[in-house]
Amino acid sequence: MRLTTKGRYAVTAMLDLALHYDNGPITLADISHRQGISLSYLEQLFSKLRKNELVDSTRGPGGGYRLSRNANEIKVAQVITAVDETLESTRCGGLGNCQDDHQCLTHELWTELSAQIYGFLMGISLGQLVEQQGVQDVALIQENKQNNPVEVESLTASQ
Repeated sequence: MRLTTKGRYAVTAMLDLALHYDNGPITLADISHRQGISLSYLEQLFSKLRKNELVDSTRGPGGGYRLSRNANEIKVAQVITAVDETLESTRCGGLGNCQDDHQCLTHELWTELSAQIYGFLMGISLGQLVEQQGVQDVALIQENKQNNPVEVESLTASQ
């Protein structure tokens, strides 16, 4: 299994929404700025996230995106699969035709690994990630950087 930037960026952007949930709708430009993700790439991801009912959008002034439900109800695996990312570790994509249209020797091993990874990511919600001290620390640095870019640069340089 190889998680590409699509899945990583989707989880990062959704975590950003969860962290800023109390601020009302969040623009993709704000997420782009805080997370260093291309705005056009975020637009593609959020189209898929909206279609999979993980986010709601509001148009017009003051518009943006919000989580469609409580962060504790949105699992990391749901975010990854919503953007068409696979959590499959087999070479055959789980079809069992890995070697000359038959299962290879290690097919069951990789199938079980895929199930373990999926189960692990289904056991973690955005809400749980928001509660992690490391996530909160990084979010605070990002907020300070967005609001006071010069101050944060001098703070990080002195450390």
